[in-house]
Amino acid sequence: MDFKVKDKFFIVTGAGSGFGRAIAEVLLAEGAQVLAVARTKEVLVAFQKEHAGMLDIIAGDITQDNVQLEVIMHCKNNIPDGVVINAGGPPAKAFMETELADWDEAYRLLVRWKVAFVQRIIPLLRQQAYGRIVFVESVSVKQPVENLVLSNSLRLAVVGFAKSLAKDIASENITVNVIAPGYHATAAMDRLFKKKAETGNISVKEAKIVFVRDIPVKKMGEASELASLVLWLLSPHSRYATGQTFSHDGGLVQGVFG
Repeated sequence: MDFKVKDKFFIVTGAGSGFGRAIAEVLLAEGAQVLAVARTKEVLVAFQKEHAGMLDIIAGDITQDNVQLEVIMHCKNNIPDGVVINAGGPPAKAFMETELADWDEAYRLLVRWKVAFVQRIIPLLRQQAYGRIVFVESVSVKQPVENLVLSNSLRLAVVGFAKSLAKDIASENITVNVIAPGYHATAAMDRLFKKKAETGNISVKEAKIVFVRDIPVKKMGEASELASLVLWLLSPHSRYATGQTFSHDGGLVQGVFG
């Protein structure tokens, strides 16, 4: 299938590892131009060497205004066709382990920067009357995850934001969607394995077995599999899909509308 993204330009945040890296790689494999944003410069430089002429990089924390403004300046003469909004989340904690400061920081990590970034990106997309926005969130927006009370609570705000925004700009050929990943074989899962081991008085290896046991397909997902779904959402083929939250979880969410 031709996804029609060859020579198109996309921004991918959190592109140093995990989902962001996998999404950037699948776009590059389809011949797209990518601006990868991540905190670790050495990782980005090595990534760029693998894709000379196709990959631009910005090293910095995308939650910070100065990095967002650097991204916008980079797009001054090259408006993106799509943007993947992705970054790490807050620490794994149960409610009684949190303090009010944890909630303030979780709001900053999960909500505030995304609103600010989208406010800066939308005028660019409107200039060309086209765009694709994809938020990479978590299965916790569909079904609470143990020891992730901060993520369970605040990522839902992003879903509400995305749904509202999608309706506001749907007539402008700009789509907005959310991905809700379940348990995938990425470094981000390590914090959940460790927390489960700690609270359950079991080994990390045993904790991983417990997580996999709860997945109907009985295995962890791969970041590359999720990236293929995001590729479609970033392509022109997805023009009729907007305001949706797509699960990618091996059947983990038990709700009828999961």
